[in-house]
Amino acid sequence: MTERKRTPWVVGVSGASGTPYAAAVVRGLIAAGESVDLVVSRASRLTLLDETGIAFRDAHWREDLAEWLARGADGKPGTFEAPTADADLRYWGAGDLAAGPSSGSYPVKGMLIVPASTACVAGVALGLSKDLLQRVASVTLKERRRLVVAVRETPLNGQTLKHLVALDEAGAVVLPASPAFYAGATHIQDPVDFVAGRVLDAAGVPHRLYRRWEGELGGSRAPRGKNRGD
Repeated sequence: MTERKRTPWVVGVSGASGTPYAAAVVRGLIAAGESVDLVVSRASRLTLLDETGIAFRDAHWREDLAEWLARGADGKPGTFEAPTADADLRYWGAGDLAAGPSSGSYPVKGMLIVPASTACVAGVALGLSKDLLQRVASVTLKERRRLVVAVRETPLNGQTLKHLVALDEAGAVVLPASPAFYAGATHIQDPVDFVAGRVLDAAGVPHRLYRRWEGELGGSRAPRGKNRGD
């Protein structure tokens, strides 16, 4: 019997505020049965520590990732179930420019940068490849694979807007972390899940993270199931 070829999504986490967005995207990919390769930039570790109190360590990435994914957007531990042992997760250090995803011959479905700082946007738009995250994004573009850039800073200056246009012209999906409220947000997790769900929509990954618009006014006030996305 031929073993199924592993073809993951690369999730890149840059230093912008918004680590709950990244956690929600990874949880959504796992729930959809997708393989995930994770790249956490050095700057994002400081943001993660500030927003969650979690120190993400290379040598203990599985334990730290499990703790991170279990937290809600309000910082409460144990809000979500930690990924099980059979979840297909792989981690690459940000300084490892010889990592698998740094090469176009390494098979991936695409890359999701969430959140994306303006510094990250500039580096990818200019093709700097100063770390693994930027290198993988550059490879994703040159291989004509799906690249979703969830930019999360405000306001945006003219130079950043030019960089975002350049990414759009290069084939990337520019997806600002702009939550909507027609889905009936009642908790801080809801707008986070909306943005994460839109990232997964852009990647073509099925999910149940938010209530979709069905053409009826007031639909957001309809009763929801116990579990988010029901």
